[in-house]
Parts: sequence; C-alpha cells; structure tokens
Amino acid sequence: MREKEQAKEAALADKLRAKAFGITSENVDEVIERRSHLLKSVFPAFSRFCQTSLQVEPQEMLQVLWDLWLPLGIKLASQRQQLGRPLIQGILGGQGTGKTTMSKVLSLILQHLGYHTLCLSLDDLYKTYSDRLLLTQQDSRIIWRGPPGTHDIDLGLNVLDQIRQSQSPVMVPRFDKSAFGGAGDRTTSEMVTGVDIVLFEGWFVGVRPIDPDLFNTAPPPIVTDEDQAFARDMNHRLHDYLPLWEHLDSLILLYPTDYRCSLEWRKQAEQQMIAAGKSGMSNSEIEQFVNYFWRSLHPELFIKPLVKNATVVDMVIEIHADHSFGEVYCDRANL
Repeated sequence: MREKEQAKEAALADKLRAKAFGITSENVDEVIERRSHLLKSVFPAFSRFCQTSLQVEPQEMLQVLWDLWLPLGIKLASQRQQLGRPLIQGILGGQGTGKTTMSKVLSLILQHLGYHTLCLSLDDLYKTYSDRLLLTQQDSRIIWRGPPGTHDIDLGLNVLDQIRQSQSPVMVPRFDKSAFGGAGDRTTSEMVTGVDIVLFEGWFVGVRPIDPDLFNTAPPPIVTDEDQAFARDMNHRLHDYLPLWEHLDSLILLYPTDYRCSLEWRKQAEQQMIAAGKSGMSNSEIEQFVNYFWRSLHPELFIKPLVKNATVVDMVIEIHADHSFGEVYCDRANL
C-alpha cells in the first residue's frame, strides 16, 4: 500500500512531467493502477530486450520504463484511439539520443496495449547508392549520406499516405548501411499489414527551415564563407521535406541539454565497436563526421528554438550527458 502512495506522490511531484502525461490529483489512482498492470504484462519481454539488445540488466532500466516509456506508450495508444486512424508519431533526435531504443521499447509496450506499431527511420528513405553517386557528382559537398537532399521524399510520402489511409499491406522501404563498404543502399522492402501507429524517427524529422540571415553569425563549425553557403543550401533544401512533416500527427524531441554530447556519444559508440573487434572510426574521423552534420543543420540554430515552439514540438524529453533522462514537458512556456 505504501508503495502505491509513494508512486502517486512521485507522479504528481514533477509538475512538468505530470502535465505532459495528463496526470492530475483526480486521475492519479487510475493512472498508477493502469501503469502497474501494464508493467507486469510488459516486463518479461522488456527483460529479454534489455539483455539481448541493450546488454544491460532490466533492473537498470526499470525506472526509465516506469517514469517515461510506459506513460508515453499509454499516451500514444490514447492518441491513436482518439484519432480513429493510424497515428504518425515523429521522433526527432540527434546521434546517440536513443531514438531507436525508445522506438523499440514503445513498440513492445504498444503491442501489449493491442496496437501494431511500425518503426520507420528517416534513414529508410535514403536515395539509392547510384542516385547518391549522381548527387555527389552534381554537388561535391555531399560527401556523406544524411543531410537534406539525400532522401527520396516521394517514397516517404507514398508510404505515409498509404498508412494514413489504412491501406494494407504496405511495402515499407528498408536501408542497409553496410552495403558498398558502408556507403549503404536500399535493401528488400518489408511488407507490413494493419499498422496502427508509425514511429517515424530521424536526426532532423520535423525540422523547419530558418531565416538565412542567422548564418551570418552562426556558431562553429560554420566558420568560412563556404561553410555558410553550404548551411544556407541545406536550409533551403529543408523546404522539400515540409510535405513529409505535414503527415506527422505529433512530434517528440529528444533534446540533449548540451548538443556537443552527440560527439562524445559517437566516440564512445565507436570505441565499443573497436573493442568488440569491429571496424570503427578514429576520434579525428568522428570529429570530421559530426562537424559535417553540424555544418549542414546546426543544433543551436535548428533544434534549440524548437524546445520552446509548442506549435511544432508536442513533447520535449531532455537527455543528460550520462544518457539519463531529465525533464519531460509539453508546453513549458504556458505553465
């Protein structure tokens, strides 16, 4: 009994999070009861996921499951129910913010709530290897896949249109990052049926173009005139993605409290790969790689303003340098 009282107190104590998940003093009993019941049914599958995919003990992730993933899964299920058609949920987050992990855990939770979830990455919409070769020949600055212009937007629109209209089956594109020596290429599409919820994640999903004058005083690594010209061109190409973002019913932002964490997280990931006997980039290669993405869409210019823009972002989940989650809020400005 005492545990339930403590859980209710904790759920109401964080006012930002309580508002984000619609928890009030009137419904907190029902909320805790429902979450407890869901935890029991989800935990066996969640444990297997932690051990096989994350290589951690499930107990280490239990608090995150309780505080964040379970209430978020319940919220998405409720949104889907109210919508009366498949829900397209955008997830925006830079490298290392945990987009993929969160998508997989939410899929698992939603499955227990009776909803079929499709995880779709912006990466799945890359142009083919041959098309990207042509792109590099036309613009030598496009040295890596990733920035605006390297995706097949019509392909994405087609898939999301079919799902929103409840068509079934739908052929979902998939991308193999290991093809052509790591350059990557399309692989066999996946046939999916009866999709209820799409978790559409990517490093600039939902990001809008900004005022080009902001590049005159841009932060590093946008330093030279050439850097500014590249940033302006990438910004202009974002206009092509707006029809895709219009298909989003909601957008969650995974927001590092310091954007430079992405660089450290990438270094840690590569070091772990090297330690496991796989090939990985050196620190200088990683810096070159990450700086390239910061030059194309700098987090300070494109992501930071979205934190306070409740018309674009429906929920912000802050992430600390140690990968722990911070504040969770919907519209901070109107509290």
